[in-house]
Amino acid sequence: MEIIVLAVVLGYVALCLIFYFTQHLYFFRPEILSHTFKYQYVFPFEELNFDTADGGRINAIHFKVPNSRGIIYYLKGNSRSIKGWGKFAKDFLSNGYDFFMMDYRGFGKSRGKRTQAKLFEDAQQLYKWLSTQYPEDRIVLYGRSLGSGIAARIASWNRPRMLILDSPYRSFYRNAVRFAFLLPLKWLLRYDLRTDEYLHSVTCPVHIIHGNRDRLVSFRQSEELKALYPEKINLHPIEGAHHNDLPDYPEFFELLYDILYVEPGKS
Repeated sequence: MEIIVLAVVLGYVALCLIFYFTQHLYFFRPEILSHTFKYQYVFPFEELNFDTADGGRINAIHFKVPNSRGIIYYLKGNSRSIKGWGKFAKDFLSNGYDFFMMDYRGFGKSRGKRTQAKLFEDAQQLYKWLSTQYPEDRIVLYGRSLGSGIAARIASWNRPRMLILDSPYRSFYRNAVRFAFLLPLKWLLRYDLRTDEYLHSVTCPVHIIHGNRDRLVSFRQSEELKALYPEKINLHPIEGAHHNDLPDYPEFFELLYDILYVEPGKS
């Protein structure tokens, strides 16, 4: 009996260690591109590279429209690269906004060791660059899925015009525990993006768009964020939508139009 108990304990410890050292394989699904790869989009754009203090390099794309109303700084989800994500630029260019998106370290052409601190540092470095190109009251932060926590953190450090969270989580732990509830995640997670805590320091209007049938990041988490900051957050449910099909619903584009055409200073 003691041998069985010992085997179970050792097996559980082994499982925890495997998760700790391989969790990036579960949370990040990057597409790696050669530095010679040529992006192709329907709309004119500029490819940019930013060197980081620790020797990393962040690759980004920047779309512009005549007489833009501002810039959308889009922080993407955890899969693929801006090669494919760049297609979402059209949703914002059509609303009269310039569009800017980067690849996280290890995605696309971006290089360098990826940690939570580095994700924040890189996103902040590029925000500071954008603020030299646009007044802050014309910068709209948009965070999609994984990027929602990063966008909330950057909004808490700066004064953008607006923060839009697309299918956000309350915290990385809050979402991960739904799928790995048998593991002591509080001690194992290397990423614990606390959207709920970051929003406390955000001073701009916040809009959340979330499908109410999302099984990957539950709609309940957006409801919890709204309950924490009822005066700060505008919650916009998309009835029947899941995690990856919001663009299939006309209501999504109607919401984007309504939100993006709000005058600065109004929610």
